[in-house]
Order: sequence, then structure tokens, then C-alpha cells
Amino acid sequence: MRHLRTALLAPLLTAVGALLLSGCGGAGHLESSGATPTAIGPIHLWPDLPPATATPNDYGETDTEQVPGIKVTGGDVRKLNPVAVVQAEVKAHPNTYSGEDGLYDETVRQLATCKQKPGSCPVLKPYYRDLTGDGKDELIVGIRMPDQQLAVRCYMPAKDGGLIRIMSTVDQIISVDLAGRDVILRSVSAGMPGYEYRTAWSWDDHQQAMLPTRDEIVRHKTGGETPGGKHPAPSGAGQLPPSPKKKPPTAKPSATPTADAP
Repeated sequence: MRHLRTALLAPLLTAVGALLLSGCGGAGHLESSGATPTAIGPIHLWPDLPPATATPNDYGETDTEQVPGIKVTGGDVRKLNPVAVVQAEVKAHPNTYSGEDGLYDETVRQLATCKQKPGSCPVLKPYYRDLTGDGKDELIVGIRMPDQQLAVRCYMPAKDGGLIRIMSTVDQIISVDLAGRDVILRSVSAGMPGYEYRTAWSWDDHQQAMLPTRDEIVRHKTGGETPGGKHPAPSGAGQLPPSPKKKPPTAKPSATPTADAP
């Protein structure tokens, strides 16, 4: 029996070998991908360099804050008025122009007239998404600022019925997207025509905050710039063309988010 199987298999193996050696004979045939490049492993530079002795700062430790005076009924942030949330933060931090709470004087004045002049209210349409993975939606707020700046803030319901801000950033935003539970921000890259910053903010369970977990500089998708080396008109932040940053009389916020459908 063994000799019979060998006799039957021999022509078959010969035929398979011929196919493998035939290369790119016709459609559907196997083709060689060429020589396999030699794998180059990672190299640890300066292995004798002593480690830093200073204790590193706990990144993101100041990024969260409970919004005073705001209660979340039933843990549902959709029941909140986003303008009232931002106004509560302004009231808690008057005359603050930098950092996570910073807003321009002009923006604060506009906030005070949102009810009378909704068309000029700087608070954009809110969005909702479960960013923390706890099964409850978070509130995502965008605030228009002068000089093409957009402040993006995210809030989560607290266990005690209050509201906690878990993200706050400001930048010249091109667009904001939601990918899964990440907030992806595209912003103008100052001094680098044709490029943009792309930052992914993700929930960090240790810090109980949204942190910028991936940051990169990438070539603009359109592959071109407008005259003067500026980006094409941004698709977010009110659909306005970018304008050069002007230094306000006081310091302004540093840092970045907008979002998807509610």
C-alpha cells in the first residue's frame, strides 16, 4: 500500500512544484514577493545613561474638576443646559484667562447674552458619547473663541449627582471626530504649511480623565495649502477660514476638542 500511495503522490508533487516554479505565469498563479528583508531589532542607545532621579509629575492630575452648582438628574447629562454648565465654571473662576478654565473677556460677555441673543452664543451644539466605557453618556461642549480658537470640554456625571469636567483644551481646530471612545482633534500647525497636528484624547482610568494619548504631525490630507502657506478653510469651529493668532491683552488658554452626531 505504501508503494501505491508513493506512486500516486509523485506526479501530484511534481505538478505542484511546476506551479511554484512557474512564477507569474497567469492570473491566479503564485508570484514571488522577492527577497525577504533582514529584520533589524531595536537598539538601546546610551545604555549607561543614569535614570532621572526626580519624581515625574502625574500627568493630567489637574485636568478634572467638579462643576459647582450643577446637578445631574438621574445621571443623565442630556438633561443639562450646556450654556449653564459653562456659565457655572465662569462664575467659579472669574477673571481667569489661561489654563483649563480660561476664556476671553469677549467670550464671557457673549455667554451672558446667550438667552437674549442665541445666534451669537459661543456655546456650540452639544454632543454625547460614552467616553469612559461605564455605559453612560458624557457631555461634549465646544466654545467658540476669538482668533479661530475653539475650546472643547467634556463632562461626566459624578456618583454624588454632580458633574465632573474630565477634559478641557483650546486650539485652532480644523475638525473634531469621535472614533470609538476617542476624541480626535485636528488643529493648525503653526509655522509648518501643509501639515497639521492630530491628537487623540482617550479615557485614562487611573487619572479618571481624558488624556492626549497619541499626538502626531501629519501631512494635510488635501496635499496643498492656500495662498500664503495657510491651511484650507477648516471644517469645524464655525466653518471660518483660519486667521493668524493675535496676542490678547491677557494670557489665553493653552491646549484642544468638536464631535459627532448626538
